[in-house]
Amino acid sequence: MESKRSKYILIGLSVFCMLLIGITSFKDGFLNPLRNGIGYFLSPIQSGVNRAGTSLYNGISNYASLAGAMEEKQAMQEQIDTLVEENSRLQSEQFELNRLRQLYQLDQDYMQYQKIGARVIAKDSGDWFQVFRINKGSADGVQVDANVMAGGGLVGIVTDVGAHYATVRSIIDDVSRVSGMAQQSGDTCIVSGDLTLFGEGRLRITNISKDGDVKDGDRIVTSNISSKYLPGILIGYATDITTDPTRLTKSGYLVPVAHFDSLQEVLVITTLKADQTEQGGAGASDIPGNPDSTTGAETGLESGSETSAGSETGSQMGTGAETETENGAEAGAGLETSTEPQTSQSGEE
Repeated sequence: MESKRSKYILIGLSVFCMLLIGITSFKDGFLNPLRNGIGYFLSPIQSGVNRAGTSLYNGISNYASLAGAMEEKQAMQEQIDTLVEENSRLQSEQFELNRLRQLYQLDQDYMQYQKIGARVIAKDSGDWFQVFRINKGSADGVQVDANVMAGGGLVGIVTDVGAHYATVRSIIDDVSRVSGMAQQSGDTCIVSGDLTLFGEGRLRITNISKDGDVKDGDRIVTSNISSKYLPGILIGYATDITTDPTRLTKSGYLVPVAHFDSLQEVLVITTLKADQTEQGGAGASDIPGNPDSTTGAETGLESGSETSAGSETGSQMGTGAETETENGAEAGAGLETSTEPQTSQSGEE
C-alpha cells in the first residue's frame, strides 16, 4: 500500500511539473490576465507596505535628526551664554577703564592742585547725586570745603567729614551757589543749583554785568573771588544768555560738564581755598587753560576704592543737616551720621 501511494504521488508531481513547463511555454498573451489578476490584489498591499515602511524610515530619520539638532542647539546656547557673559564683563571693564581715563585726564588738567581719588558709596534720595557720600575722610586728608571733581569738571564741595568718609553737596542742589566767571572774557556770574531745572539738564546763571561779554558756548569756570571754590575749575558751558527785564544785568543757563546721574569715582582736591588765601591766593597763571599756567605740583591721586572694613560712618541717609546758603537762608538736607564730623556751617560761593 505504501509503495502504491508513493507511486501515485510521484506521478502527480510529475504531471504538475509538466503542466508548469507547458504553461511557461505559451506566449505572454495567455499569462497576462493571470498576472493582471494577481497584480490587482497584490498592488494595494504592496503600496500600503511601502508607505508604512517609508513612514517608519522617515520617522526614525527625523527623530535622529531632531536629537542631533537638540544637542547642537544646547551646545550653541551654552556657547552664546558664555559669550554674553564675557561680553558683559568686557563692557563693564571698558566702562570702568573709560571712567578712570577721564579721571586721569582731569588730574592732568589740574596738576596745580593736590588730589586723592575716592569712590561714591551712598547717595541721598532722588534721581541725581545732589548729596552723596564718598569713602575717603579726614584720615585721608579730606577736609570740609574741599572741592570735588568728576566728569571733566566741578561736582561739588565737602560739607562734613568723618575719619573714613565724607559727605559732598553737588552744585545742582537747591542750596548750592557757586561764584563763576566766563573764561574767555573774565565776566563774573553766579551759578545756582536747581533740581527742578536740572531735570532739563541745565542750571541757572545770574548776576552777569549788563556790559559783560558772555556768549552762548563760553566756558564757565570757578572765579578768583569765590570764597570756597578754587579758581579755574570748569563748571560747564553758558547757553541762552539774555538781558534781564531790568536791563541792569544778564542771565541765562549753564550745561554742567559733570554727569550727576551716574557718579562712581571722584577726585577730591585736598588744597582748600582758605589755605590759598592765607598764602596769598592763586594768580591768573594758576587757572587751567591759561598759556602761562604752571604745572608740576604733586597730585596725590589714588586709584581704586579703598574702603575701611571698620568704617566709622555708621550713617543713615536722611535729613536734618543744617546748611546756610550764600544769602543766609537755612536749608535742611544731608546725611545724618553717628559720629561728630567736621561740618561746614556757611554757604559756599
